Amino acid sequence: MNKHWKYFFLTAAAILLGSLAPAQVTSDVHVVLTGDSNWHRKISVYDDPAYLRLIQKIRNADASFTNLETLIHPLTQSANPWAGGGYAYSPPWLVDEIKWVGFKFVSVANNHAFDYGADGLRSSLKALDDARIPYAGAGENLAFSRAPAYLDTKNGRFALIACASSLREGSLAGAQRPDLHGRIGIDPLRFKTTYTVDAQTFATLKALAAQERARGTEKDQPGTLTFAGAKYQVGEKFGIHTEAFAPDQEGILASVKAARRQADWVIVSIHAHEGLLSNDDLPAEFLSSFAHAAIDAGADVFVAHGPQKIKGIEIYKGKPIFYSLGNFVFDGEAGIPFLPAESYESENLPWNATTADFRDASSKNDTYGYPASKGVWNNAIAELVFAPDHTLKSVELDPITLGYGQSRSKRGHPSAASPEDAKEIIARFAALSTSFGTKITFENGRGVIALDKK
Repeated sequence: MNKHWKYFFLTAAAILLGSLAPAQVTSDVHVVLTGDSNWHRKISVYDDPAYLRLIQKIRNADASFTNLETLIHPLTQSANPWAGGGYAYSPPWLVDEIKWVGFKFVSVANNHAFDYGADGLRSSLKALDDARIPYAGAGENLAFSRAPAYLDTKNGRFALIACASSLREGSLAGAQRPDLHGRIGIDPLRFKTTYTVDAQTFATLKALAAQERARGTEKDQPGTLTFAGAKYQVGEKFGIHTEAFAPDQEGILASVKAARRQADWVIVSIHAHEGLLSNDDLPAEFLSSFAHAAIDAGADVFVAHGPQKIKGIEIYKGKPIFYSLGNFVFDGEAGIPFLPAESYESENLPWNATTADFRDASSKNDTYGYPASKGVWNNAIAELVFAPDHTLKSVELDPITLGYGQSRSKRGHPSAASPEDAKEIIARFAALSTSFGTKITFENGRGVIALDKK
């Protein structure tokens, strides 16, 4: 063969093989996070330009996330008597709203997942499957609930692992065995609480426990006591210590480590109402430890939700930890058309009472609880930018409001915050983040986190 033809064929082959090789990510990676979506009404009907710009950011992101704190089902299932609060229900068209906003995947691990039992959760998961919306945090058994959800994009593959520490005991997913089926439910991160008390208090508790243990002895280490479902230890001053249940945490971290090997980007999510009992604005001890452990295991982003209000932001080893972004949608007051008998009984309402009656009674005509708490309605959306090498380049917060002080029919959907509210929201984030050494400034209507560029 003529050497010129040989070079031609070698060059052509190189070009062809190069075109078949996977493209390397060379552009920045954008991630958008929101908090809870307690979502029962359409938000696609609003057309305010500032609002639509926020929606466009969610759509444009490589990965965008919300915690779906509701169930999609036809109201043919029986409600659980112990669920409490606003029993979650959303109609089938909710999947179209999720897609309209542009959320790429959702968490389904939260304390409302079992409001309508196994059938309600199964119906909701099927609706998401049919709509091809990736989700994490629940499944037909523990392995399925703990498995990552994957999202393939031009800027790499994303994995989402989701769990909940705020949950009902009956909602935990169960492990599959060779001789017995697993149990549908959510991925749990349970935790243990130990109370430190002085010697006098400990002696009093021990005397009370002695009567209980006459019917059955429980072994304790010296200086510790298990009584009435709680654990106590003797110390110089009162204190509360929380620690994640080791088998749960180890199982979740194993999933994170697997996702690290199977994906380019890993997000870990948890539904956690818990804060420090001494200061509820700060995350519970076990939650901070778990967040750090998740990043050590390979997570690029850690996002908590559940408190229905904003909490601080931490940058740990160059990775962001959001302890709560508050709410993205919170419209159940006017959006849930039916409630079980237990809801009405809790407010001593008659058998023919309506949901409007229940909302009036439970909120004392909007003067008590969520309607009266401004922090529930003033929240934010987080926009993260990573370099292809996983370096965090920027974190910015878009303040949103959900209609504090407006009527029940008007509040609950997100809108861009007014200049005054935006400044107040970012100031709140800044104050709550100082204990983590995170500095947040207010620039051009947004919150900007100062990152160490070293």
